[in-house]
Amino acid sequence: MSSHRISPQLRRRLLHDARFRCGYCLTSLQIVGFALEVDHIIPEGAGGESSEENLWIACASCNRHKGSRTHANDPLTGHSSALFNPRQQTWSDHFQWSEEGTRIMGITPCGRATTHALNMNNPEVVAARSRWVRAGWHPPEDSALPEIGVRQNDDVGPKKSPGALLRH
Repeated sequence: MSSHRISPQLRRRLLHDARFRCGYCLTSLQIVGFALEVDHIIPEGAGGESSEENLWIACASCNRHKGSRTHANDPLTGHSSALFNPRQQTWSDHFQWSEEGTRIMGITPCGRATTHALNMNNPEVVAARSRWVRAGWHPPEDSALPEIGVRQNDDVGPKKSPGALLRH
């Protein structure tokens, strides 16, 4: 948990920029309906700040599995690799969906290390994705995260209380 308060305006910007989905597994708030969390890309314990440039949105599962890590071993090579940075890297450069759309496949050392470290294909989420695929909700039509844009104001995102949609 952050020792610095994240403003409601920043939370809304992060949700909007992340398209209301986890930056790692792309799980959408619209599908699961549970709160998404603010992730420190570089954890505070490793010197990361609570500034917009170091924050993104993650589902509870990815955020918990990531913890204070910034690197993990690529299960294919055994070498350490930096974890995926959803603010600076493009999802489709490092990951792809399995043919059936239920499993995330790392296609680079970074992607494989992130998929493994964040346990992105645990049996429960794969089963849930299978149901989402049958309903036509998954995988996302685009797997590339949006370019970070400049907005004219901070009044973006849902009008509900940010605490109702986002935990930190």
